[in-house]
This record gives sequence, structure tokens and C-alpha cells, in this order.
Amino acid sequence: MGRLPDREALERARDATIDDVLPGPGDPPLRVLFCGINPGLVSAATGHHFARPGNRFWPVLHGSGFTPRLLAPAEQGELARLGLGITNMAPRATARADELSDDEVVAGGERLRALVAAREPGWLAVVGIGAYRTAFGRRDATVGEQTDRLGTTGIWVLPNPSGLNAHWSRAAMVAEFARLRTRAREQGPG
Repeated sequence: MGRLPDREALERARDATIDDVLPGPGDPPLRVLFCGINPGLVSAATGHHFARPGNRFWPVLHGSGFTPRLLAPAEQGELARLGLGITNMAPRATARADELSDDEVVAGGERLRALVAAREPGWLAVVGIGAYRTAFGRRDATVGEQTDRLGTTGIWVLPNPSGLNAHWSRAAMVAEFARLRTRAREQGPG
């Protein structure tokens, strides 16, 4: 990844947004759209999703078989050719997700519904059970496949790969991501 942003760069990144990673016209259809809670400051400062050292998203994505090799955050554009994408529930960068208000998360859920309706991924994979519960009003949701759908799009809730989510081991996360990958391959796109 190179050098981390300094303290000033991180402070300038507060409240910034970063672009979604979505397949373009020449890429395969969007099979799985991964949705983080919101960008952290390192992600906002670098423009790369899940960029903070210690975040397990990229190693788990590879370990579960979604990517043929371990990608660095700066290689996030490689996901499009694999039919994968990344967005965030709430667009505003914060140091910690708990700095977001419930209203921001609910509004992010509405934006996410519109994005899913426009792009029609096979699966929406929300990484963060709390954000999913708040945005979708599903207080009893658990990790795994959800009974709800957004049109033709299935919904899967994954554990948050942040290093702060220590009660989920990397191996357990790999197993849960792999369950989604298997299900997505069984169902096919859309």
C-alpha cells in the first residue's frame, strides 16, 4: 500500500466521500456488490476502500475464493472484471463507524436500495450486521443469507472485517464469505 497518510491528511479526509467500485460496460455483470458501513479516514485519504491496515476485507475476499490473488486496496479496480463491486451504506468518512447517526445509516439504506435497483447485482453483501439492522429496519437479522430481497437481488449480511471486530476470527470470516461465494455461484448472476 505504501506510506500511510499523515495526521493532517487524515483530518482533511474527515467527512470526505470516495467513489464506488462498479463494473463498467465492458465488464461482466455485477454478481456481488459488497457494501461497507462507511469509509474510514485512511480510505477517504487514499480513495481506496477497506484501506486501513488491520482491515481484513482484502485477505478474507481472497481467502474465500472471490479473488484469484490477494489484492491491495489500491487494486480495487480489479474487482470490476470479476463481476464484483464495492459501495458504502453511508458515504461520509469518519474515524469510527459509530460516529454516524442512525439517520445517516437509514438514508444510506435508501441510497443503497436505489443503487441496487439501478445495477441489479445478483447479491448485495452488507459487511456489518448493525448497519444492516439499522438501514433495513431488521433488528433481528443475523449474519448470513436474508429472507428479504431487493427485486431480484439476494441479500447476505457478512461480519464487519474491521480489525475492531475481534470476536470474528479471520478463519470464521473466510468461511462466511465462502458461503456467499458458493451461493452466488449456484444462483448465477441476477
